[in-house]
Amino acid sequence: MKILANDGISKSGIIALEDAGFEVITTKVAQEQVANYINANDVKVILVRSATKVCKDIIDACPGLKIIGRGGVGMDNIDVEYAREKSIHVINTPASSSDSVAELVFAHLFTGVRFLYDSNRNMPLEGDTNFEGLKKAYANGIELRGKTLGIIGFGRIGRSVARVALGLGMKVIAADKFVGSAEIKVDFYNGQFINVDIVTEPLEDLFKHADFITLHVPAQDGGYVLGKEQFDALKDGVGIVNASRGGVINEVELIDALDSGKVAFAGLDVFETEPTPAVQILMHPKISLTPHIGAATLEAQDRIGTELADQISSLLKTEK
Repeated sequence: MKILANDGISKSGIIALEDAGFEVITTKVAQEQVANYINANDVKVILVRSATKVCKDIIDACPGLKIIGRGGVGMDNIDVEYAREKSIHVINTPASSSDSVAELVFAHLFTGVRFLYDSNRNMPLEGDTNFEGLKKAYANGIELRGKTLGIIGFGRIGRSVARVALGLGMKVIAADKFVGSAEIKVDFYNGQFINVDIVTEPLEDLFKHADFITLHVPAQDGGYVLGKEQFDALKDGVGIVNASRGGVINEVELIDALDSGKVAFAGLDVFETEPTPAVQILMHPKISLTPHIGAATLEAQDRIGTELADQISSLLKTEK
């Protein structure tokens, strides 16, 4: 049985699938040719990440498809309900990349509080001629320890973020209309750990108290999670990180808030007009930028590949 991993899959995932008797195809097929390729090659399973879309037209055109798999959490590039109506299994790997995304959030937070986003731009230009000036310019950093981190969206990734924050000695508040509370286990050396119970709070309270805000919510059908009204409610000098989905922050309002000083810095891994982010965002001196790489660690890709392999093998074990 053939599996098309159109957006790639880790070597460990390929090995696991091949060991289970599947043929794995890693040829990158252009979006407009996906349906033809699936039918011409009798592909039964298509695996995607964020690049390839599996919408109604492909589902209708490929009656032989048995499984659509998404390597990652969000499935907004798949017509999930329609596929399931057609008796196609739709699977994903919601837990595999949580820690990788959480660590990227803190990469952006550390970058923001120590001005690395600006320092890394200016040191190559002025480091040999204005070293003392740059040293003075970047000498007013702050620590994350003791500050309050507001987490919007308290699913798997939000909880991984909370775990790191607690380990750093931060105060954590969270808001999630679907989650009332969660127990966060913080592991230490030699098997030691502590459990911390976090009860979610209304967004208004989070806005009032958070020194930093990180978003971990799905794509929004209408409106923004952070628009003008919400920016106005934030503490002055807050730092904001978005490693969830583009379109949950109004980027025009974000730029205004950065320019006014309401927001001290932002870290963005996703963008409203991805994959062509607005030039005003790309060039802003107070924004730390990454190109949607939250789940892109070797460890996460290994976990994603093997978890997809396990699910596929379980679903198709009698049909190989």
